Amino acid sequence: MIIAIDGPSGAGKSTLGRMLARELGLLYIDTGAMYRAAALAVLRSGVSTQDGSSVAEVVTNARITLEGDPDSLRVMLDGRDVSEEIRTEEVSHTASVISTVSEVRRALVGRQRVLGARGRGAVLDGRDIGTVVFPQADFKFFLTARPEERAHRRYEEERLRERDLTFEDTLADINKRDHRDSTRADSPLVIAEDAIVIDSTELSIDEVYERMMSEIREGEKP
Repeated sequence: MIIAIDGPSGAGKSTLGRMLARELGLLYIDTGAMYRAAALAVLRSGVSTQDGSSVAEVVTNARITLEGDPDSLRVMLDGRDVSEEIRTEEVSHTASVISTVSEVRRALVGRQRVLGARGRGAVLDGRDIGTVVFPQADFKFFLTARPEERAHRRYEEERLRERDLTFEDTLADINKRDHRDSTRADSPLVIAEDAIVIDSTELSIDEVYERMMSEIREGEKP
């Protein structure tokens, strides 16, 4: 079983992906974390994010893997656990920038497909899972919410790590990412034709989870 969860930043994809994977006994693949690890590799290398070929070379050579179960997922970069290091605003911004490089996307999409093909299946969340990575996924969800609500969630999550972060900065970054993700030439953020769209602006995480599980149970009926 492959479950694809797409949507913009701050829509709750990672939290819900972990919840579904835990309940269904599937591998959880946080593709956003993979892009963040790639971004960290680029930052460490010192190459300019505007130099697409150099960025692609760094990412292609980086060893990025995910280890552990949904509740203790560790992101490994060249054999080191970088799960905490990739959660800074600098890494997050860089990940959004390098994700527009076609060669970077192709390199990571290939790895995501290999991971998703293992075992009983997987829950993957990202921006292009249901449209590019696994267009034949058994279930496709597209999670969204108003930008202000997504910015609030992101701000509450990151403000303890980023002391100087403001809500206004977070909202501005969310809007920039939305524009970048939806207008990039390679694998833009779009809603798959057969995706189940859920607006979580007025819903709790548990309410969204129950809606998704209901769709999965209904879809599994013979």
